[in-house]
Amino acid sequence: MKWTTGLVAVAVLGLSALTGCSAGQAGGQPTKETAGAASGPAPAAGGGTFAVVTHASAGDAFWDVVKNGAEAAGKRYGVTVTYQGDGDPARQSQLIDQAVSQKVDGLVVSMANPDALKESVGKAVTAGIPVITINSGGDVSREFGAVTHVGQSEDVAGRGAGEKLKAEGVTKLLCVIHEAGNVGLDQRCNGATQGLGGTVERLQVDVGNLADATSKIKARLQADTSLNGVLTLNPAVAVAARDAIADGGSKAKLGTFDLSADVVAAIEDGEILFAVDQQQYLQGWLPITFLTLYKENLNTVGGGLPVNTGPGFVTKDNAAKVAKLAESGTR
Repeated sequence: MKWTTGLVAVAVLGLSALTGCSAGQAGGQPTKETAGAASGPAPAAGGGTFAVVTHASAGDAFWDVVKNGAEAAGKRYGVTVTYQGDGDPARQSQLIDQAVSQKVDGLVVSMANPDALKESVGKAVTAGIPVITINSGGDVSREFGAVTHVGQSEDVAGRGAGEKLKAEGVTKLLCVIHEAGNVGLDQRCNGATQGLGGTVERLQVDVGNLADATSKIKARLQADTSLNGVLTLNPAVAVAARDAIADGGSKAKLGTFDLSADVVAAIEDGEILFAVDQQQYLQGWLPITFLTLYKENLNTVGGGLPVNTGPGFVTKDNAAKVAKLAESGTR
């Protein structure tokens, strides 16, 4: 599903009604001044409190941009936004329970491990708290009672990545998974298998130990020289894979999911072919927009279908422009 004219109109009209048509803003996108990284939650102006609970701890390059988007939207609309994250599903579930006990006005949750969060999300829904899921878990979002899901189709994104690698001559691909049990990562590799039409082998690494990830990728490429492509699913692991390819003397071509300053620079230098861009800033900004519209006007978005923020692709052709935008913490 892609953005439609009607959907954009809903977001823009809601934004205008809530903020007054701000000069320098178009199509619901924040201006440079309001879109930059926020230093913390803004004081509520009677607009309520929204909790964002993700499956990543602070300091993750990808999720820091999500956090920036959510907090910038909070400042724009005069609502309080709290952001917490934890990669352990049990602890993430506890954070959701805490938000419910605090009677927040809305909840934003990423669901890398949906089964572990089902009970906690259900408690929020039963308590009358509107829930929007982001990034992962979109296939069960509606079943869990969420208002909508904001993210990308991991299968579609994976197919696109596989097709791009195929076009570059890749016939045997190493798909590197960095989080055990993350259903979205499996979907990405499945999609890549479909798009490539060749052989795809999976390798498990630990995103918390990038030196070891480099060693494992290097060893696998040296053990099987027919592997002529690598697809990573995380920007930090992409840099580890780049180093593994260079250190091991491999000719494998590298693509990745998601952005970081290092990834964009590597794309500009020709070391990485592309990055699948799911525009994670929107995964922070849009849910706060939607929850504000829901609280103020009972508006819902998506019609039961997800609101897709991707996939887009950052390549050598547009990497320089994206790098400039990333300086403000929005890409």
